[in-house]
Amino acid sequence: MPEFIHLHNHSHYSLLDGAATIDGLVGSAVQNKMSAVALTDHGVMFGAIEFYRAAKKAGIKPIIGCEMYIVTKGTRFDKEINVQSVKQGLGRGIYHHLVLLVKNMEGYKNLIKLCSYGHTEGFYYKPRIDLELLRKYNEGLIALTACPNGVVSHDLVSGRYNDALETAATFKEIFGEDFYIEIQNHFLEKEKPILQNAPLIAKELHLKLVATNDIHYIKREHALAHNVLLMIPDASQANTTDYRQLRYQTDQLYFKTQAEMAEAFKEFPEALSTTVEIADKIGMYNLEPDKPYMPEFPIPPEAGVQTLQEYFERLSYEGLRKRYPTITKEIEDRLRHELSVITRMGYEGYFLITADFINAARKMDVMVGPGRGSAAGSIVSYALGITNVDPLKYDLLFERFLNPDRVSMPDIDIDFSDNRRDRVIEYVKNKYGADSVSQIITFGTLATRAVIKDVGRVLGVSLSVTESITKQIPVIQGKVTPLAEVLETNPELSWVKESNDEKIQELINISLVLEGLNRNSSTHAAGIVIAPGPLLDYVPLYKTPQTEVMTQYNMIDLEKAGLLKMDFLGLRTLTVIENALKLIKENHDIDVNLDTIPENDPSTFELFGKGHTVGVFQFESSGMADWLRKLKPTSISDLVAMNALYRPGPMEMIGDFIDRKQGKKRIEYVHPKLEASLKETYGVIVYQEQVIRIASEIAGFSLAKADLMRRAMGKKDKDLMAKQKNEFIEGALNKGFTKKIASEIFDMIEKFASYGFNKSHSVAYSVLAYQTAYLKAHYPAEFMAATMSTEIGDTDYIVRLIEECREMKLKVLPPDVNESVVQFIVMPQGIRFGLSAIKNVGVSAVEGIIKSRTEHDRFENLYDFCRRVDLRLVNKKTLEGLIQAGAFDEINSNRAQLFECIEKAIQFGQTSKTHQSKGQSSFFDSASSTRRNESCPPMPKIQQWSESEKLSREKAVLGFYVSGHPLRKYQREINAFATAQFRETSIIKSGITVRCAGVVSSIKKKIDKKGNMMAFLTLEDFSGKGECIVFSDAYRQYQNILNPDTMVMVIGTAEQSGDTLRIIVKEVIPLEKVREKLTKYIILSIRADNIQEDTIQLLRKVVERYKGKYPCYFNIIFEGDGTSQLYQSTKYTVEPSDEFINDIESILGLSSVRISA
Repeated sequence: MPEFIHLHNHSHYSLLDGAATIDGLVGSAVQNKMSAVALTDHGVMFGAIEFYRAAKKAGIKPIIGCEMYIVTKGTRFDKEINVQSVKQGLGRGIYHHLVLLVKNMEGYKNLIKLCSYGHTEGFYYKPRIDLELLRKYNEGLIALTACPNGVVSHDLVSGRYNDALETAATFKEIFGEDFYIEIQNHFLEKEKPILQNAPLIAKELHLKLVATNDIHYIKREHALAHNVLLMIPDASQANTTDYRQLRYQTDQLYFKTQAEMAEAFKEFPEALSTTVEIADKIGMYNLEPDKPYMPEFPIPPEAGVQTLQEYFERLSYEGLRKRYPTITKEIEDRLRHELSVITRMGYEGYFLITADFINAARKMDVMVGPGRGSAAGSIVSYALGITNVDPLKYDLLFERFLNPDRVSMPDIDIDFSDNRRDRVIEYVKNKYGADSVSQIITFGTLATRAVIKDVGRVLGVSLSVTESITKQIPVIQGKVTPLAEVLETNPELSWVKESNDEKIQELINISLVLEGLNRNSSTHAAGIVIAPGPLLDYVPLYKTPQTEVMTQYNMIDLEKAGLLKMDFLGLRTLTVIENALKLIKENHDIDVNLDTIPENDPSTFELFGKGHTVGVFQFESSGMADWLRKLKPTSISDLVAMNALYRPGPMEMIGDFIDRKQGKKRIEYVHPKLEASLKETYGVIVYQEQVIRIASEIAGFSLAKADLMRRAMGKKDKDLMAKQKNEFIEGALNKGFTKKIASEIFDMIEKFASYGFNKSHSVAYSVLAYQTAYLKAHYPAEFMAATMSTEIGDTDYIVRLIEECREMKLKVLPPDVNESVVQFIVMPQGIRFGLSAIKNVGVSAVEGIIKSRTEHDRFENLYDFCRRVDLRLVNKKTLEGLIQAGAFDEINSNRAQLFECIEKAIQFGQTSKTHQSKGQSSFFDSASSTRRNESCPPMPKIQQWSESEKLSREKAVLGFYVSGHPLRKYQREINAFATAQFRETSIIKSGITVRCAGVVSSIKKKIDKKGNMMAFLTLEDFSGKGECIVFSDAYRQYQNILNPDTMVMVIGTAEQSGDTLRIIVKEVIPLEKVREKLTKYIILSIRADNIQEDTIQLLRKVVERYKGKYPCYFNIIFEGDGTSQLYQSTKYTVEPSDEFINDIESILGLSSVRISA
């Protein structure tokens, strides 16, 4: 049996076409004892580096290739469908297929160019090349004629032998002995004319046949799963087709054994042998360079130095002198150490490039973050201005960032304000050349939840069934749990495993095959690659009519290929700060420099200690706020620790950390030598850097070796850990520690190594958090206005911010045509809404309104407004939005009246403009404002909208309530009886009974498995929204009061669902009946020092006036020691009406009445 190598193979990088993974292809080749295997995805090289590395690791030869789309008649620039071909059912006729395989490095570079030009120049439905490109870039490539739609085969299928012969001759002329006639046998009718005539062409032109199998999946039984994959893009609940009817008409597109291929091509044994001949032509070449391809950083002529190293060191020392008034020996030694490591590793250019574009960003007034990740541990980064965090002040380690014992590229990620990040990218393109800079591709996958939904849609499984499965699939630390694991471990899904429903069985089996495959490509949100020259010389490029140019290799593969990649992250918090500083300058004429604010500001730490952290970067979740109230932080170090601890895993140590800080728990160390490393965190290991320090102090490891040990601990390799432990103990013994103590310390740091957080990152982000908190504490209105402007697209968050403003006693004013601008601004009376927040009000319309207002003073009325603005920009829909949002309230508070007049006002405005265009000055134009008002058409007598309708319309155009809130009239009931708010997700434990009040914003009814009606409610309170599930028994009882816009209190069991609170409803009470239903007794609080002679008499009169059935208690509060005494009235019971509460508060003060359940 002749040896055989698979040369025509598609992986899942042939998006939604290939159902084979790279590991699956390579593993199958190894299993079948094949010495090589090829990768030939459709029109792309997405998987080339991953494939190359996997094959090398497995000990087989990687054959990198691509099944290209080629225009054989015409050029790649021709973009017209072949109508005749379409009529004959032969496709669009705009390309055919050609398999290209890489022989050597020159071939690899040529394939890169061909694949790239196909995207950047020839894309029309597919990325296409042409004969011109092929003649230019064919060296080092082997060509096969591909499938039945291939360059030669398609003519044979259509019975055009002579055309096929002519095409084959053309390709022979281009490739010579590296051109092969490809034959396939999947037992398809269309392959028969190829199998019959291809040998004749080969013989006539002295070419060789080569046999391939058009692999799209690994196992034959995956054919159905592959067919489902093909159908995903077009499937919908309303559009289902027969998924069993194989689109490719065969189940033979799998990884066949040599014996199976020998059987399929028993008449062409030489075609099998040719595969080995081709594999032997493939030379050895290296795609992973020893040194990265670093862009050349231009040394300024005036610098007076010759080498990059000299310039790098000079800038570092200059920066150091700016950062430190006095340079101590410790500072200089640290700099010298880092410089020696960086220059030895050859990364001077990397640091200079990074510093250059960061400093350029600052000159362009683009806000740059203080640092991100481990780069904040470098004093060189600090000196060059790459970071803004002093690593010596916070005891940060350089080795955590750049380890001389582990050669790898530095990784500096940079935060820029998200609305101006593009300016920095443009600067980099201009400096290094647009063809040398690109964004980076990333791939979305069929993750566990997605694959269930997609496969279910193709199979016609109802959405309710797929959702009942997907909602049981947890996401742990950002990772979705694999389907097989969920089915084994989650008893809630036992019905799926035990189901006899064939559709359910197929749903799971197919999903297990397709899970994790690539689904789509997109642009990485932050990644940028910079090459020393045109990127086409290094990596393939990707582009479609819908995308910008990006690399075909992802972030990981680019680094393996030796390219410099960086993350330019857009951070919204920096935009908030940028906008807040502008508002502070405008309103107070103060230039706040956040780099020089005091680090021990009492107001800022009071804000943290009270948990008033809504809007504060990294510290605003309700769970974090709750811990902050307990911690009462007093330093940035406390914030750094909290930032590091507030994550799954280490979160369990927060209580211990707080108790130790506050002296409630003794701080103990396994050995006194640990105190130096753990003192700042009260004896608790919080940071990875502490693990490194301890290994250095106790075992005598270098910091570099200690970092390698920390990394090894994270991998949890038992053999490696045993070796590490022996080395640690041996080192500790040499330093005078006992074996017992050394072993205890190693076990302790091993336990915490996987939990430990990167301190450098935590410091940088905690500094940024402190800066935002400082702005909120000292300039609350400006900070909140800037935050709302930046977050205007997030309706749920704006609701939360509005409620936060209310709690801060900051008034949020509705938009106003005479005051508002595009964004939120601060006025003497409060924060004024931006007009662009209103539905159907575009930025150009707002700018037109502002221009007219600036040129001609305030608008007097709706008619005046329509006369002056550009009605092409401010149309009827715009006016409806403005009126319903309350933007005319200061002119005329009757929104209903204004709404009724819209068409008449527009007509009036158009007539006025017509007169102006004819040069006719009307009485209206020159009249005073009083007379202008008199000359307007009269307003119709229209009754005001009810409060509920007014708020409902307001919410419809803004997405939230501003001028009021329907729940506000039930504030007392909510304060008294609600035990949870929807924003408090992290501090409410699943399983407890809660009471939540809110407005029903939506209701979705469905039939449950037993055929009974149930409902899903979205309930909104002051803080946000949550989901309420009303099962059939409860729904039957309360369905009459569960309608949109009704205000209710639900009582039920809390469930945490990600970041939202879900309630399983047991009882529903209309809010107007809550006080009557839930009140148990009334407590009146009386301050002993405030009691006047007539206080008791006045109280008695009120209590007698509002007699009722509820017991009344008096809580006497003694001012001196803060104690209180509770007394029950044996004589009086009361009715807690609003009138009663108002009368009592007029005597005892606000909040002196408490209704208790």
